[in-house]
Parts: sequence; structure tokens; C-alpha cells
Amino acid sequence: MTPRSVLVVEDDPDLLSLLEMILEDAGHRVRTAPEGFAALARVDEEMPGVILLDMRMPGMNGWEFAREFRARHGHACPIVVVTAAENARARAEEIGAEGWLAKPFELEDVLSTVERHLAAAGAAGT
Repeated sequence: MTPRSVLVVEDDPDLLSLLEMILEDAGHRVRTAPEGFAALARVDEEMPGVILLDMRMPGMNGWEFAREFRARHGHACPIVVVTAAENARARAEEIGAEGWLAKPFELEDVLSTVERHLAAAGAAGT
């Protein structure tokens, strides 16, 4: 069985590249999108194992993406909010996300969060 991918939805190209690099170096398959519309297209191609979602993006923002994703797919995969907002947990609760990462974050926190959600999704699927 092919491991499920990580979808990183982030409009900052430098941060997107950094997240892609550290996740791939840790052995994850990574797909990226610069905003919500592109992220929905990626989900339609392949359901990821976890979504790392920035909230403030041009085009379709994180709130709009989460609403549309849940309408189409329910809780088919966990969403982890990645935000510089003062209260990252509140942002996650606003959209019913399964987790959050506050910017700036430690790279180890990104990896442990992704691995925890992928493991939980794998356990639920067995």
C-alpha cells in the first residue's frame, strides 16, 4: 500500500518550499497548493493523509477551503491549521480542524504533528 500524502496549502513560496523539503526528507510524499482552489483540485486527484492549511491566502482562503472540503468530503482526512494568528487554537476550532501549528514553529513540531495524524488515520483505516 502506498503511504498517503501530505497536502501543504500555503501561499508563501519560501515557507511552502521549506515545509515540502523537511517533510520529504522525513520520508513523506508531499503535494502542494498555493491557495484553496488549487488545494481542492489536489484533493480531487488524491485524498491526502493530512492537510497542513494556512488560513490567510489570496483566492480561496483557509476558512473557505475548510468549509468546501468538509461539504464535499466530511472528515475524510485531518486538517491542521498553520497560522501566525495570535491564537492558533481558536483558528483551528473555527473550522473544526483536528490540530494546529502556530507560526513560527519548530520543524520537529511539524514532523511530529504530521506523523501523529497520519498514524491516527492509518489506525482508523485498519
